[in-house]
Amino acid sequence: MSSSSRHPAWLHPDGAASLLDVHVVPNARRTELDGEHGDMLRVRLGAPAVDGKANAALTDFLATCCALPRRAVHIKSGLTTRRKRVCIDAPVDAVWLRLSVFLQQSG
Repeated sequence: MSSSSRHPAWLHPDGAASLLDVHVVPNARRTELDGEHGDMLRVRLGAPAVDGKANAALTDFLATCCALPRRAVHIKSGLTTRRKRVCIDAPVDAVWLRLSVFLQQSG
């Protein structure tokens, strides 16, 4: 977490929404938050990176983590790469509160 913010480097406010910089690891044994990868949140996905399956798994998983409907989470950039920017239609403090619980469980 940067010293100038209460949030990690991979989480940014975007008006009333939040942006996450995510590094995706497809074809994992299970879907889970897996700490940080440089200045990005690492998310392991049980889905393959084929036909949009990993992207759908990512948005579904993050929506579940944040207790939001799936339509509140969308990939803003990086649809075909492991490095993605995800927009979540919720305030940054609320997103951090929810994700930090999952990160503590995975750590």
